[in-house]
Formats: sequence, C-alpha cells, structure tokens
Amino acid sequence: MYDSQCNLCNSQVRFIKKRDRGNRFRYVALQSGEGREMLREAGLPDNELDTVVYAKSGRHFLRSTAVLGILRDLGGGWRLLWSLELVPAVIRDFFYRLVARNRHRLIPHTKR
Repeated sequence: MYDSQCNLCNSQVRFIKKRDRGNRFRYVALQSGEGREMLREAGLPDNELDTVVYAKSGRHFLRSTAVLGILRDLGGGWRLLWSLELVPAVIRDFFYRLVARNRHRLIPHTKR
C-alpha cells in the first residue's frame, strides 16, 4: 500500500514493478477504499498516508520493515539490504518518518 498522490511513492512503485520479474507484488493506493480497509486491518487509522504497508501471508509490515521486506522479496542483490533489519526498528523508523514527512518536498508534484 502506498500514497498514490506522492511522486516519491510512485517512483518507488515503478522501481519495484521494473524489478518484479515474477509479478509477485500488487499495489494498492492508500486513498482507495481497499487501501483504507487494509490500513484498518493493519491496525492503522484509515487516513494514514505517511506509512508504506507491506501485506504478506496475513501479516502487515510497516514503515522501514515494509521497505526492507519488499527489497528482500525482490530477490537478487536487493535481498542483502534485509541485513539492515538488525538495526533496531526505532532507529530505522526515525529516518523513515523523516523522509515520509518531507516526501512531497523531496520530489515535488509536477503538473503535466
């Protein structure tokens, strides 16, 4: 699940799609009805847009753990980044939240 109105988030979805050779991933916008329902299932408010959620095998991974899980499941060299899971989530999520709060400034929305 991702913020479909965020250029940084959309670029990350494109990054994953390009590398997902087995088409294992499915993408759900947090703003959609399905996304809001899935947020509630993950124990989050249905208007939480600053969190990527990776749902796998009935479990919900949030923030940096979601990102690391996605990279692990992409396989190849990306799997090596899973070792960052050894860094405590409180530290990883501090940096995740810092980027999440500033994501619209990092890659501003451009009009087409």
